Order: sequence, then C-alpha cells, then structure tokens
Amino acid sequence: MTKKTILHTAPPDGGWGWMIVVGCFLVTVCTRAVTRCISIFFVEFQVYFGQDYSRTAWIHSIVDCSTMLCAPLGSYVSNHVSCQMGIMLGGLLASTGLILSSFATSLEYLYLTLGVLTGLGFALCYSPAIAMVGKYFDKRKALAYGIAMSGSGIGTFILAPVVQLLIEQFSWRGALLILGGFVANLCVCGALMRPINIKEDFAHYSLKQEHNPNESNQSIIPSSKCSPLGQDCTHKSLCYCSQKEYNFLLKSNFIVLAISFLFLAYGCSPPFVYLVPYALSVGVNHQQAAFLMSILGVVDIVGNITFGWLTDRRFLKKHRYTCYLIAVALDGLSCLFLPILRCFELLVPFSVTFGYFDGAYVALIPVVTGDVVGTSNLSSALGVVFFLHAIPYLVSPPISGWLVDTTGNYTAAFLLSGFSMIFCALLLAFAKLVKSLKHKQPARTVPTSDTKQEIWTNGDVTCAATDECNHKEV
Repeated sequence: MTKKTILHTAPPDGGWGWMIVVGCFLVTVCTRAVTRCISIFFVEFQVYFGQDYSRTAWIHSIVDCSTMLCAPLGSYVSNHVSCQMGIMLGGLLASTGLILSSFATSLEYLYLTLGVLTGLGFALCYSPAIAMVGKYFDKRKALAYGIAMSGSGIGTFILAPVVQLLIEQFSWRGALLILGGFVANLCVCGALMRPINIKEDFAHYSLKQEHNPNESNQSIIPSSKCSPLGQDCTHKSLCYCSQKEYNFLLKSNFIVLAISFLFLAYGCSPPFVYLVPYALSVGVNHQQAAFLMSILGVVDIVGNITFGWLTDRRFLKKHRYTCYLIAVALDGLSCLFLPILRCFELLVPFSVTFGYFDGAYVALIPVVTGDVVGTSNLSSALGVVFFLHAIPYLVSPPISGWLVDTTGNYTAAFLLSGFSMIFCALLLAFAKLVKSLKHKQPARTVPTSDTKQEIWTNGDVTCAATDECNHKEV
C-alpha cells in the first residue's frame, strides 16, 4: 500500500509551518547558543590544563568548523534519507560528545569529543532545520526565519548565566554533563520536522522527462525531490537529481555571496569567543562578564525578529540584500570600537549594538541565499554556505589568540575581526553596483549582411531577434 502524497502549489505560510518554526527555534538554541556558551568554559579550560590562549581557542574553533564543514552532509541526509532522521541522529551524536567531554583529561581529548563529535551532531541538525522553514514559508519568510533564528539569542541570554552558575556549583565537568542532557532535546525537535512537497520540487523531474521521453514516468516522479526513502528513484534519476541540486554553484550571484561569507565568518567568531576573556582582563567580574553575553543574546533576539518583520514589509522586501550588507557593515564597525571600551558600563553598549546587527544579518542569511538559488535548492545551498564558514571559524579564534599572546592585548584581534566584516559588506555593495550598471546598459543594434539583428540585454539574459520573429520582446 502506497502512502498518499499531498502536493502544495506554494508554501502554506502557516499551519504546521509554525511548528516547524518552533522546532527550528529549539534547534538553534541547542546548537548555536550552546556553541556560544562554550566560550564561558574558556578560562576554566585554560587554568585547568595550563595552556595558552591559542591552544585553548582551538576547542571553540573545532566545534564551529565541524558544524559548518559537515553541513553538506546534513543537507545530503535531509534530502536523500529524512530530515527527521538526520536531526535525531545529530542530537544523539551532539549529546554523546558533550557527555564524553565531561571526562576529559587533556585538551586533545576535548578537541575530539567537544570539537569533532559534538560539531558533527550539530551539523546534522542545523542546516536541515533552517531549510525546512524556507519550504513552509514564502510571503512571511523573513519573519519566520527571524523567529526561528532568535533561538540563538534567547538561548545565549538564558544559558550564559546558567552555565556560569553550573560551573560554580558543579565545576566545568558537571556543567558539560548537564549540557549533554539538555542537547538531547534535539531528538524531540527532529520529530516535529514533518516533510512537505512543493510544486517547485517537481520542476527538475519535469525537465528530465522532456529530455528523456522514453523513460517511464514512475522513474522520474518520486514523492519529492530525491524523495526521502523514495523507492522509485532509479540510479539515473538519482544522479540527475544530485546534479541539479548543485547547479546553483555556477551562478555568478552565488559565487560572490559565497566569497563574502568567508570574510563574514572570519570576522563574526572572535567577538563571541573573546568577549568574556576580554571583559575579565579589564577588571569586570565573572558574573558581569557572563551577563554581557546574556545582553548580547537578548538583543540578538530583537535583531532577529524586528529585522525579519521589517524586511517582510512591501517597501523593504525588494531591498533585503541591501539591508543585509548594511547590518554586516555596522556589526563590523562596532568591533572596531571594542578595544577602547574598558569597563562594564561601556561594554554594555557594545553588546547591544553587536548583538542587534548580528541577529539582523543572521536572520537574512537564509533569506538572501534562497532569493539567489530558489526554494528547491535551499537545503543544498545552505549546506554549501555553512561549509564555507568552516575554515574561517576554524582559524579565526586561534589567530586572534596568537595575536593576543604576541601583542599582550586584544586590540589587533578585534580590529582584524571588524575590518573583515566591513570588507564583506563592501564586496557585496560593489557586486550590487556592478549588476545595477549592467542592467542600465542601453540596447545595442548589430547589423548583418542578410538580416537586421537586434539584441536586448536584460541582466544576465540576452535575446537575439531577427525580422522573422517580429522583434518579439523577452
């Protein structure tokens, strides 16, 4: 007996979609918020194992790197097996990694358990959950993503002081053990991710049918694009599906966006890793330093939701790309002022500013990516996007730690972080300017010996017409 599949002509923009938003919200709490709170263990690890800044920073780097480096694996499992299965498996791996980390006897042990194993678990959960929101929402996509991604900020706001309290009460080992149990809730989140079939997903198979009319329809129309556990997906159609899933890699818009992510990922990581150690170095006590992370987290929520709501309005919906690069630039600018803020009262405004614009651009990353590649390719594209974050996430905290060890202060580390994010925004602005100038190019007329040929240029699409087509416009 076959299961009946309901095909939606467009995302429902509600209904079970709000449960998907709740599930994605909890996934970001258990992944990104927990990753941010690992910086609170920074000083504890450094003192306990007697290591310098750069070696200790590798723990946070490997977690982030593993999460992003394995993001394509998470997308693959989601597309070809099941989003629910992938998130549940990821929750089990992440929870196991944190529990094993509580028994660590060296930094190298933490590199493997807290870094690789936990990061791999987060990778299987993060990008599939985000992609599911994009499949359920269209008109209110930015708002839905703003709510879902605010889990990172809310989680940071709540977990930062809780983790500090757990460390004081149960030591860092007990805190990691409790976090391991908390992260196991990712398995519950996975159960909420009900699959949906969108008409756009079938476009690839319709195109294949046109090129291969002799093949049976049953071999090319599974229950969804390379459907989860699809029994009718033959070897040829599976290869075709895999090829179409990544055809966006050749788009010039995506290439520019991908390059910008390298600089963005390098710049955004050090402030989260070194804000607490920097605050402690200028005389802020432990509770106030942890509270700075809480402030950053709660303002991050405001940035997620308000920016998501604003960019869904009609007057800003066409300018999401510009709003995104402005948020990135202002986040980088705030980092440039951080070295001169040397007391708790001055660090609070930094947490507010950096947290708000961090939440703003994070909420727009999947939206901007979806606008470039389309909804049907969003899961695969997010896997590539987060994969591009891997190397910068891996090297930026150790490089910043080396700068701190070499210079004796945090100035160079924070300046490099800020300039990297500003360069990301400038690169996107330059690409947008070039594209605008290209669109404004006037029509050109190219005469030939036999017929008069007119060429209209509209962005990336060029149409050649002769007298025989009666100058039909594209």
